[in-house]
Amino acid sequence: MYLTIQGLVLRVTDYNDRDALLTVLTADSGKLTVKARGLRRKNSPLIAPCQLLAYAEFTLFEYRGMYTINEAHSLELFQGLRRDLQKLSLGTYFAQASEVISQEDLPNPELLSLTLNCLFALDKLNKPETMVKAVFELRVASISGYTPNLFGCHVCGNQDADRFDLSAGQLECSGCRDSDSPGIRMPVSPGVLEAMRYIIYCNEKRLFSFEVGTETLEQLSQITETYLITQLERGFSTLDFYKSLLIGEYHV
Repeated sequence: MYLTIQGLVLRVTDYNDRDALLTVLTADSGKLTVKARGLRRKNSPLIAPCQLLAYAEFTLFEYRGMYTINEAHSLELFQGLRRDLQKLSLGTYFAQASEVISQEDLPNPELLSLTLNCLFALDKLNKPETMVKAVFELRVASISGYTPNLFGCHVCGNQDADRFDLSAGQLECSGCRDSDSPGIRMPVSPGVLEAMRYIIYCNEKRLFSFEVGTETLEQLSQITETYLITQLERGFSTLDFYKSLLIGEYHV
């Protein structure tokens, strides 16, 4: 049986001396594991469409429960990311997070669209990395079922609450907190709160149509990162590598 799909390559794993296994995110079939025969040969025609973060059309055939690539054609390779190690490492963080929250054979067109839009924003729109990172983290948390309640303080209803509860995903005024209440709260400024509300509730076509200052972006990125990690209860090696580049630990 043959199947034609369009998908984003989230991970490439060596299978043997010649072949590799790809983890591909698709809109209609969710996350798929497919075999790329001969991919590790230097003259393989599959090299471009089967590389990490490539968006491509794949023709697959199924044999004994395993999908194998028959043909593949590149649709978008995000070449700008591949010339910038810092952007590339951020893109691989998006890929790792998408792999974690996606499931086999469960359609997730919203996740695929978000990941592609964020890669496009880094590559073609030249949006600030902190902005793209924050947008991805907050929207992917919502896609995963962890949409935060940003309407107002969960105690008094004040819409200008100045704390964000990372565990409960809700706002709280500093004066409303019970000292015995568990959980970690992070300060949230009016600018950060406005940006969070925009990211959560805007149309996906306008995800990057907002402007805030550099300091606000940094605070926003810290909150969205910590919130996603708290909700998923795990860290990401790709995020650690990206952050190491920001502090100059790695030199290229």
